[in-house]
Amino acid sequence: MKLYRMITGPDDSAFCHRVSKALSDGWELHGSASLSHDATTGRTLCGQPVTKLVPGDYDEDIKLGDY
Repeated sequence: MKLYRMITGPDDSAFCHRVSKALSDGWELHGSASLSHDATTGRTLCGQPVTKLVPGDYDEDIKLGDY
């Protein structure tokens, strides 16, 4: 099955490390990253979709972070 995650967070090194960790765990980039600006906080927010092929059947109780 193919799993999908959207990694989100502030545009900082922690976000980049989370994406890098996912890639090192076998997840692959799926499309382009997205950026938006939160006018309330003045922060830029990022999102990066990733996918991963894993054995088994889909179950909505799957914890994506365990893969």
